[in-house]
Amino acid sequence: MMEMPVEAAAARKLEGLKVLVIDDSKTIRRTAETLLSKEGCTVYTAVDGFDALAKIADHHPDVIFVDIMMPRLDGYQTCSLIKHNKTFRDTPVIMLSSKDGLFDRARGRIVGSEEYLTKPFTKDELLGAIAAQVSSA
Repeated sequence: MMEMPVEAAAARKLEGLKVLVIDDSKTIRRTAETLLSKEGCTVYTAVDGFDALAKIADHHPDVIFVDIMMPRLDGYQTCSLIKHNKTFRDTPVIMLSSKDGLFDRARGRIVGSEEYLTKPFTKDELLGAIAAQVSSA
C-alpha cells in the first residue's frame, strides 16, 4: 500500500469538519475562513462570545477557535461557558491571542482550552492545531 503524504492525510481529516472562528477582527475571521475553506472545512464565524453561543447551538462545530480579547464576553468567559455546557464540553477550544505570555496560556488551560495559538498564526499552525484535536478525538 502506498504511503500518503502527511499534508494529504491531514487535509483529508479536515474535509467536512465544522469550525467556528470567534474573533472581533474581521481580518482574522476572513483569513481563517479562507484557509480552512480551502481545506474542505465548513467555517462559521462570530464577532464575539454572545454571537458565538447562538452559532454553537445552531451548528454544533467540531472545533472552536476563540480570540481572548473581545468586547462584551472575552475568550476566557466564552471558553468557560462552552466547557460548562454538557452538550459542548468535549468540543475542542483553541484560544487565539496576540499575547504570548505564560499567564495567558495558563489562564486558557484553567478555563478548559485545549490549545493556544499566537496571532498572527500561519496556515500550518492553524491546520496543525485542528489536526491535533481531531486526531486525538
